[in-house]
Amino acid sequence: MIVDFNQPAVVGSELNYIQQAIGSKHLSGDGDFTEKCHTWFEQELGCKKSFLTPSCTHALEMAAILIDVQPGDEVIMPSYTFVSSANPFVLRGAKIVFVDIRKDTMNIDETLVNQAVTDKTKAILVVHYAGVSCDMDSIMRIATDNGLFVIEDAAQGLMSRYKNRPLGTIGHFGTFSFHETKNYTSGGEGGLLIINDEQFINRAEIIREKGTNRSQFLRKTVDKYTWVDIGSSFLPSELQAAYLFAQLESARDINTKRRRVWDFYYESLKDSAEYHGLSLPSVPEDCIHNSHMFYIKMRDLGQREMFLEYLRQNKVFAVFHYVPLHSSVAGLKYGRFDGEDKHTTSESSKLLRLPLFFNISDEQAAYVVKIVLAFLNQ
Repeated sequence: MIVDFNQPAVVGSELNYIQQAIGSKHLSGDGDFTEKCHTWFEQELGCKKSFLTPSCTHALEMAAILIDVQPGDEVIMPSYTFVSSANPFVLRGAKIVFVDIRKDTMNIDETLVNQAVTDKTKAILVVHYAGVSCDMDSIMRIATDNGLFVIEDAAQGLMSRYKNRPLGTIGHFGTFSFHETKNYTSGGEGGLLIINDEQFINRAEIIREKGTNRSQFLRKTVDKYTWVDIGSSFLPSELQAAYLFAQLESARDINTKRRRVWDFYYESLKDSAEYHGLSLPSVPEDCIHNSHMFYIKMRDLGQREMFLEYLRQNKVFAVFHYVPLHSSVAGLKYGRFDGEDKHTTSESSKLLRLPLFFNISDEQAAYVVKIVLAFLNQ
């Protein structure tokens, strides 16, 4: 048996919706399917406004422009994240201030954020790793006390909650990814910016439309269509929106199936993992996760590499995850690590992700567990 690490979710109605989009003769974005997606997000998440983007990276770039990041500003974030979390702010001239993570959730350690704040700090970017929320009460308290913006990188967090609030709706902005590795995809790439502070809505619309007031012109609220602000091409095509809308209609089915596989992995592996001193995902009581990822943390890097090779030999394709940004060439140039790197490097070097995707079969999931237990019991 062969078990891929990931396969993009397919629910069956994607092709029909794509054909409808083609038939509409409007493919460039902000058509009927984009509007359907926006309505779904605003109703499901309860946000002030949502904007589909070509990727989560683009959504973060919009957020960086909206909060007016300037050269010399500082943005606090974890080092254990993808480069797209940092690039949008570096492109605006900001210095990235990396903070250590918590060992249990792999999220930014909220107890270390306040000490990283300086008079140059502009924003805090939190990353909800594996769809498990950061401690948002603490983060928002620090931001309020210091007059800072909070951007939630919820790339992995759609349908997850913190104290019954959808991730992405707690900070000033939330960003999501619909890359093919995420729970819900828009056909390979895709993203979303949601705005929770009404003062940013009008400018976000302009920035997304290349800095023009085109949307206002189409609504006939202005009589001229012209360039009024900085911006870029932040609209995805209608084909992406059509594919995504099919997934959103089945969002709960996708979530339920992924949770069933996640729970199966956890219940099947927890005793053996505990016996061998290994760690499985940790979910705080006030968090509801979306089963985006199932990982095992081995004892050290060497054991992880042995485990990866064993899985490959048995046709189970697992992967490790982020290499901490602060140790990269660009991370050293554009950022600094505040405080002690107690967990970021050590914990990231142990982590290994098992196959988990919507269309994985029960037989494949059972085979993954069989091979994992065979390795652990050797």
